[in-house]
Amino acid sequence: MASPSDESELQNGGGEAAPESVPEPKVEVSTEAEAKVDGDPEQTVIQSNDAENTPSAEQSAKPELQKDEGSQTFTMRELLSELKDSEGNSAAREGETRDASHHYSSESTQQQHHIDHNDPAMDLINSVTGVDEEGRSRQRILAFAARRYASAIERNSEDYDALYNWALVLQESADNVGPDSSSPSKDALLEEACKKYDEATRLCPTLHDAFYNWAIAISDRAKMRGRTKEAEELWKQATRNYEKAVQLNWNSPQALNNWGLALQELSAIVPVREKQTIVRTAISKFRAAIQLQFDFHRAIYNLGTVLYGLAEDTLRAGGIVDKEVSPNELYSQSAIYIAAAHALKPNYSVYRSALRLVRSMLPLPYLKVGYLTAPPAGNPVAPHGDWKRTQFVLNHEGLQQLNKVEQKQTPQTLSGRSGDAVYIDKAAIKVDVPDIVSVSACADLTLPAGAGLCIDTIHGPVFLVADSWESLDGWFDAIRLVYTIFARGKSDVLAGIITG
Repeated sequence: MASPSDESELQNGGGEAAPESVPEPKVEVSTEAEAKVDGDPEQTVIQSNDAENTPSAEQSAKPELQKDEGSQTFTMRELLSELKDSEGNSAAREGETRDASHHYSSESTQQQHHIDHNDPAMDLINSVTGVDEEGRSRQRILAFAARRYASAIERNSEDYDALYNWALVLQESADNVGPDSSSPSKDALLEEACKKYDEATRLCPTLHDAFYNWAIAISDRAKMRGRTKEAEELWKQATRNYEKAVQLNWNSPQALNNWGLALQELSAIVPVREKQTIVRTAISKFRAAIQLQFDFHRAIYNLGTVLYGLAEDTLRAGGIVDKEVSPNELYSQSAIYIAAAHALKPNYSVYRSALRLVRSMLPLPYLKVGYLTAPPAGNPVAPHGDWKRTQFVLNHEGLQQLNKVEQKQTPQTLSGRSGDAVYIDKAAIKVDVPDIVSVSACADLTLPAGAGLCIDTIHGPVFLVADSWESLDGWFDAIRLVYTIFARGKSDVLAGIITG
């Protein structure tokens, strides 16, 4: 695949390539293993979701977002380090006691040959050479590990830990296959890994890491098949395994993120009548991942990409598709999440490129502008009749109510534009970001009917009501993201985005 430039080729007949979503890596034997970047994360591009519905030139003016593959796998550093030590210690012991244990060594060698020649999975692993010296060294260790797990399974066919680790070795070996290699194929290694995961989960149905990594292996196989019926079935299998992984370990933002990605890929293949439901489900998974980990920049960014795709679908459909959300509103929501991901990870080139595409879709110089129903300032328990639906703006400093008490024409600016000057009432509601303690949805009978929002601050709670529950989700996420960016010391980055 060609590396994209800042001006990527059009995927929808116009505009630039749109940012792709970011999957989470495999879970390894060591939970402390660090993530690696597998290839250039900017290389993969999602094509138009509906090739038959080619948009007009005007509709295609919007750029298409490009997925950032992010970290594909964990390195297995802890496992490989352990195996290196085991291999080295084994060799040292063999050198010290070669004469005394020659008969034992011969038996071990015969057992190794028996395993190597009677297991198709070992044949595949032994055929992988690696693309460079580091890859060849890595593969020798993986082959050693595979023989170790195969021996364990020969001794005990119900050793699900050995099956799980053997599947990991097969999956890692698949990543070690060169792009031009034809024997063995990456797909064959992944297929064998899936068989081992299947056996391991049959023996231990609560092995959530196995379901998670199995889903990643299935997803990798699906990617090789494009937008075919076979790929559709594989993506469905992947979503089922991610669902099982989340059921067994609900506190996993990584599994939720990857579940959302699998649904996003599936939505590009299924018939149009099924697409909207799958896309909405993907949105809910990304949002759930963010709720578990507020600064999970991958899920934040991925939510932006799926909303961008929904905006394009809505535009192609000629306007409103669901719940009366316009394409412009969806584009603006998408830009909020992409801007937040960039603020949290400003040096990440994928986010930076995406932001250049969507920044103009923000209500600059604010991050979000919209309507909320609010009580009179300073009187949170005012009668419902005194609550008014007014405009609010959110930026890096906080949430501010706009009470237009006076308007006048401003002088023409250097840009040649003129507009209304808005004077903010001193009694307007204002929430500064540093004062926020928590943000939550609330259903309180003392509030007017609607989707309640509670912003707890060091000065006491602020209660507001959104127009709808979907609107509440947007406000809830935006306020929480601004606070998270502040807590991570990145408010200056966000300020630069929205103020230029």
